[in-house]
Amino acid sequence: MSKGRRRPEPSFTVGMEEEYLLVDRETRDLVVDPPDSLMTRCEQELGERVAPEFLQSQIEVGTSKCETVSQAGAELAELRRTIARVAGDYGLAPIAASTHPFAQWDTQKHTRKERYDDLARDMQAVVRRLLICGMHVHCGLDDDELRIDLMQQVAYFLPHLLALSTSSPFWRGEVTGLKCYRLSVFQELPRTGLPETFDSFGEYQRHLDVMVDAGLLQDGTKIWWDIRPSARFPTLEMRIADVCTHVEDSVAIAALYVSLLRMLYVLKRNNQRWRKYSNMLIDENRWRAQRYGIDEGLVDFGRGEVVPYEVLLEEILALTHQHAEALGCLKEAEHAREILRRGTSSHRQLEIFSQACYEGADKQEALKQVVDYLIAASVPRES
Repeated sequence: MSKGRRRPEPSFTVGMEEEYLLVDRETRDLVVDPPDSLMTRCEQELGERVAPEFLQSQIEVGTSKCETVSQAGAELAELRRTIARVAGDYGLAPIAASTHPFAQWDTQKHTRKERYDDLARDMQAVVRRLLICGMHVHCGLDDDELRIDLMQQVAYFLPHLLALSTSSPFWRGEVTGLKCYRLSVFQELPRTGLPETFDSFGEYQRHLDVMVDAGLLQDGTKIWWDIRPSARFPTLEMRIADVCTHVEDSVAIAALYVSLLRMLYVLKRNNQRWRKYSNMLIDENRWRAQRYGIDEGLVDFGRGEVVPYEVLLEEILALTHQHAEALGCLKEAEHAREILRRGTSSHRQLEIFSQACYEGADKQEALKQVVDYLIAASVPRES
């Protein structure tokens, strides 16, 4: 095909969604039954960019469709600050962490909406213990076939993105030994994990139609894979990541994700592609990212050996350098090196807990100090 007849490049627009937990500033525990006026005020200020989540102790935000990663990041920072300001008027605070250090899931109440009532009735205990939060990144890919093709190629890199995001080392007051315990809870739901393999968008749609026609689900929003074609927007939605405590970490992961997609798109345009590996192999890296985060490396399947994460990150940054430059997010992507240097939220939470215990604090007080860190670090300062 001549250059003049080449199809236009995808938009690579960016949208980001994050879920937060609402804590009582005095007890540091989750607020079980927040006042209705809190959500009303948030909606008055933020409109459709804020929404209730399944549990009343959660709140979700989503940016508008942004042309650049930096624009999405600035909007996300504004959303966090607004939620914190409104919640503060009620003695509450949002924390950007995928699990609360000591909250109990069985004391929570789900939000009374038809969609959530149906979910609670259908999923029972599995969804009642879903006291977890995540981050989703949408990338604009206007072509259905391209979304399916790139979904299956970029799946290789999902464990690498998860490792950078980890923020869920605690569950019900216990150190889990995992940097990301959230996925252990989430994958009790059906239709989670790595995506299935399809030869075309039509094949994906036919499989989805079978499930819808059988009454198993209403639509594609009930597909909860680590990455999926969005049922609401012409985007490819990355869902594997924990919610990052530091907003700049969220933005770095978004930058890497969209840069990887552009790299894979250019390969496709040049009649090349990333080598496909089975879910069996990618799942091993998914587990390593869940268990160790960035600490113990991931498997490079081309080499057939575990490689330190810092080596893999430098390879990804090299692979995506020109694409991050083209998308205007090179600085944001290279912030991943800073995550590697200082550790993720999980590292910091565990450090604070250990130090507090070493200095004589009892377990509950040490866990409260972790919450104090999360409260302070979740809200970015005005630039």
